[in-house]
Amino acid sequence: MDTLPNSRNQQSTPAQVLHEVFGYSRFRGAQQDIVEHVANGGDALVLMPTGGGKSLCYQIPALLRHGVGIVISPLIALMQDQVAALLQLGVRAAFLNSSMDAQASREVQQALHKGELDLLYVAPERLLNDNFLGMLTRMVEAEAVALFAIDEAHCVSQWGHDFRPDYRALTILHERFPSVPRIALTATADAPTRAEILERLALQDARQFVSSFDRPNIRYRVVQKNNARQQLSAFLDSEHANDAGVVYCLSRKKVDETAAWLQEQGWDALPYHAGLDGQTRAYNQSRFLREDGVVMVATVAFGMGIDKPNVRFVAHLDLPKSMEAYYQETGRAGRDGLPANAWLAYGLGDVVSMRSMLDAGEASEERKRVERQKLDALLGYCESTACRHQTLLRYFGEAHPGSCGECDNCLQPPETWDATEAARMALSCVYRTGQRFGAGHLSDVLIGKMTPQVERHAHHQQSTFGIGKDLASTQWSSVFRQLIAHGYLTADIEAYGGLQLTAEARPVLRGEQTVWLRRDVQPDKRKRVGRSSNSAPSGVQDNSLWAALKAKRMELARAQGVPPYVIFHDSTLVEMMSVHPLNLEQMGRVSGIGQAKLARYGDEFLKVFEDVANAGG
Repeated sequence: MDTLPNSRNQQSTPAQVLHEVFGYSRFRGAQQDIVEHVANGGDALVLMPTGGGKSLCYQIPALLRHGVGIVISPLIALMQDQVAALLQLGVRAAFLNSSMDAQASREVQQALHKGELDLLYVAPERLLNDNFLGMLTRMVEAEAVALFAIDEAHCVSQWGHDFRPDYRALTILHERFPSVPRIALTATADAPTRAEILERLALQDARQFVSSFDRPNIRYRVVQKNNARQQLSAFLDSEHANDAGVVYCLSRKKVDETAAWLQEQGWDALPYHAGLDGQTRAYNQSRFLREDGVVMVATVAFGMGIDKPNVRFVAHLDLPKSMEAYYQETGRAGRDGLPANAWLAYGLGDVVSMRSMLDAGEASEERKRVERQKLDALLGYCESTACRHQTLLRYFGEAHPGSCGECDNCLQPPETWDATEAARMALSCVYRTGQRFGAGHLSDVLIGKMTPQVERHAHHQQSTFGIGKDLASTQWSSVFRQLIAHGYLTADIEAYGGLQLTAEARPVLRGEQTVWLRRDVQPDKRKRVGRSSNSAPSGVQDNSLWAALKAKRMELARAQGVPPYVIFHDSTLVEMMSVHPLNLEQMGRVSGIGQAKLARYGDEFLKVFEDVANAGG
């Protein structure tokens, strides 16, 4: 087999490759340690938040080592994005997946045989194919494989929300090719998931690199549902009028309805879920990636590995399934490091429906127990009065140095109230009505509202009828929501979501325990705490220059059939405006502009500065 060294000089240093190829002057966090460890032949497990620069941790070692880096990636869209970005940098990259015809696959494999690739992205099922494994065996014998990178490594965990059975078989890399270094990477892994990754991928001896999970550029916000669609519309109108973002919904039906409603309101919104045909999904995803200002309304079928860096918001109209899911889904916002919002609308119905779905599922009791614990942690997060960043990091076993000063709880600290008596009334009402009615009916009983259902069940004759007149029905809804979230009540699926007491409710009913709850703020009383969104990002003053730079980027992207961020990230354009380069040397100092991009695009973007200056003068 003919093999050639990588296109990089084999004597290059990590810092040189970082600067010359990727256009960055310095490594971030643990990147340099990881790169040097893997480049020297070591195995690694890397936990790094989305947007933290995980890709560089295997791309640079692959360019430094002899042979091709084999990257196992779970999604076709992610492979295509990564390869398109690498080709822009002058890196010889390709992918092999089911979207390619036979001729295209043959051409990639021929390039691989000739040693003409620096990086090859493959799906796990392709890698596990006998023919491909046979080819890998010959390449390893010829010392033509630089490393194996296992991206989205949490897919190996059966407890994770992105479990992929094919990932379990990747231990074959260790068994067949022990001389080739392996690096497994993920942005989401609590301690149990991390342990499972190490075990399932036979990485027990690998060095672990755990970066901070904090995403300081994301502003987390949780609002109590009160006509969620109108709340979403107000949020988008006030803060994200021209921005790309993702709106997550639990069901396919709700995705379709929400996307259609947003379109009626004038938003460029598209649906995405597994029920759509493949052509529609591909078209909608392509528009989201390649255009500005598109809002994708989706189930969790959309998102893992989506590499669009300028997603300015992620909104949830339904509760995610766990803190891990919430962290990963919100982590798709602000990957470029610029300010972004994570907005979640949450109500009593979410709590009941999520618990009911869990209980009605066909999973084992052990799995259900784990999922209940994960959901409880998420409910605790929603009801918490503490800093959102602190609460999230604590879940992942990380301390936060202090209040972030950016989340809703820090910007507008919520009030709490002694709800002990209200809690006792609510719990007593649940007990005296037979522990089989929902919060709406129970609220009617407490405020003394005579409805047909109250009369039919003779609940107006109960001692709890009318004892809660001092609170409005919306306040009682808040009380029941928080009592469920704090574990005093649970929803019974067999009783159609009817509420039942838990063992934790007894000391409250006996007057032995105090209950403090957060006081919900009515929407019209809440001051807006969000960032205003004009055409340009925060801190950019010259909208005409910003618009001209984006227009040039879009022109170049359309000509090549790639997403605009593959040309330059928003953060690179922002820094370009700050530097205001007058020549190629100054342009080359902008972060994110390596030698290949400087040669390819430098003059065109310098002309944009010149044209805008002439127009203004």
